[in-house]
Amino acid sequence: MIVIAFLLIVFSALLFSGIINKVKSVTAGRKGPSYFQPVFDIIRLFKKHSIYSTTTSYIFRLAPLVYFATIFTALLFIPFFRNKGLFSFEGDFVVFAYLIGLGRFMMIIAAMDTGSGFEGMGANREALFSLLVEPAFFILLGSLALVTDQISFYSLFNNIHFNSGLSIVIIIIITYVLIQIAMVENSRIPVDDPKTHLELTMIHEVMVLDYCGFDLALIQLTNLLKFSVFGALIANFVIPLSTPLLFQITGFLAVEIIFAVIVGMLESFRARNKMNKNPQWIISLSAIAILVFLAVLILINKI
Repeated sequence: MIVIAFLLIVFSALLFSGIINKVKSVTAGRKGPSYFQPVFDIIRLFKKHSIYSTTTSYIFRLAPLVYFATIFTALLFIPFFRNKGLFSFEGDFVVFAYLIGLGRFMMIIAAMDTGSGFEGMGANREALFSLLVEPAFFILLGSLALVTDQISFYSLFNNIHFNSGLSIVIIIIITYVLIQIAMVENSRIPVDDPKTHLELTMIHEVMVLDYCGFDLALIQLTNLLKFSVFGALIANFVIPLSTPLLFQITGFLAVEIIFAVIVGMLESFRARNKMNKNPQWIISLSAIAILVFLAVLILINKI
């Protein structure tokens, strides 16, 4: 069952960027590339050799592999289809968050390892924005731990019940915040624009300017997996683990597709923030998460 879940999340990850690009093309009145064009691009890059600057060290070469390994390992913490993740224990969502943080840390120091002022600037922004968005994630998971009295992913998702209008509102708000966190984590609009080519305003893209070939393919594949990991979290929130297996599989794929469509729509109709407005916008996600925390206190009759 874990193998089926893994194959599903990899399949959805490979389609994710293609769906986003197709949605953006349709909303702009264009035909757009194939759904599988990002996959073809990654395969093409995998066939090429990597070239390294003489100013870089082993950190620069190691970072893409660690980045991929951390996201891949984080994926194994998420429960699927009534089953626990391959790694499941009390407080596992803390390890999950810091695995993602470790991968981000490696990419930050790899960008600084190049000695490029532009990449260092992007690394500085990446560090700041990830620092600001992290509290929102922990407030959400802490709120769910409070209402379910559980502190592991599997127990949290297995004890979420839609037994009141307030609980449904809480799930909707959590889903919204998770989508926005995913946008920040993947440096998408409104925080960053992956299509920009101006180094002064780039974040993630400027951090990987010196990568090419196999390493760049690994980074792009990891970015797709990270989106799909957040989609899997959302699927667990909105699809109870007690539902039949076929419904869970169908629902998981539907959530991933809807998630990609939402990202495409947001990037089509939402402008990128001014750089100095990004911290304020990211902090607002924590403020919304605090509202979830207060709603949970009401739900369990603490206030």
